[in-house]
Amino acid sequence: MGAAIDHPFHILRAGHAELWVTDLAAARRFYVDILGFIVTEESETQLFLRGVEERVHHSLVLTKAPYPAVAHLAFRVAEREDLDRLARFYESIGCSAMWLDAGAEPGQGEALRVQDPFGFPLEFYAEMAPAESYLQKYHLHRGAGVRRMDHFNCFVPTLESCQALWREHLGFGLTEYVETDDPPRRLKAVWLQRKGNVHDLALMEGAGPRLHHLGFWMDDMPSIIRTCDILGGAEMHTHIERGPGRHGISNAFFLYLRDPDGHRIELYTSDYLTVDPDLAPIRWSATDPRRQTLWGHPTPESWWREGSAVIDWGAGSTVPVRGVTDEGAARWIK
Repeated sequence: MGAAIDHPFHILRAGHAELWVTDLAAARRFYVDILGFIVTEESETQLFLRGVEERVHHSLVLTKAPYPAVAHLAFRVAEREDLDRLARFYESIGCSAMWLDAGAEPGQGEALRVQDPFGFPLEFYAEMAPAESYLQKYHLHRGAGVRRMDHFNCFVPTLESCQALWREHLGFGLTEYVETDDPPRRLKAVWLQRKGNVHDLALMEGAGPRLHHLGFWMDDMPSIIRTCDILGGAEMHTHIERGPGRHGISNAFFLYLRDPDGHRIELYTSDYLTVDPDLAPIRWSATDPRRQTLWGHPTPESWWREGSAVIDWGAGSTVPVRGVTDEGAARWIK
């Protein structure tokens, strides 16, 4: 069964992410002036941004830091009690839970942070301060006018084990997957969802833990093509890494960009509904090139190999990257 299923805690969707950047002014030009994010709040060291559709305080945090990295990936839950249940679950598999008071992250209610068994810094929250939607304030849109947060895509070295945790214990539904053809078949990537479209989280086999990209929703195909014109006009066309084009997986029309620090951003539209409980996951062969590019230019090698390091909160440094391994399929079970 591919649809998301009920669990003791109710994760709603991918909510927001925090990126460390080395030059906040350059990041502001890229995300605000060019991509059109709205600044909800700012300080000398941070920008809290939202898309024009979003009615919450932020979906992206940019924090000035000595080096680029991913500080956390955050999921919204339905109610405060979900945080307690998630804390008990993670502690039961050997992960330490850290609590943030309401307002410790500006605009956000009380939150739970964990370093998951695969090294990813995760945050869960139930409440966020409301903010004005600019969806129909077209006269105030600037740049590309990014709409909203859609998904996270991550490199993981132990894919089988990682996807099992998200599906079996966190209640994510499988929508599409890539596997090898020859027995024993091996998973190469999965697309997992909670909110009813193709994914809130994609996991790809690769050296990790690393973030491959953050995905943000756009209105339509012309809005993505217009983004290319905006980048070209601003002499920032070299930030385009891949696309525009059409994925086989998800059917999405896409454009991949690299920000000034190298973090990868996908502008994404035109996927499909996945809320029916009997929806069968779509299988793709690892040998089928149309899975990644239904049509468009060949995928550059950087797209397959490069990603953003993630922060280890306890150590205050990035998590060491490990190569792909078959080991540890159940090591996260305490």
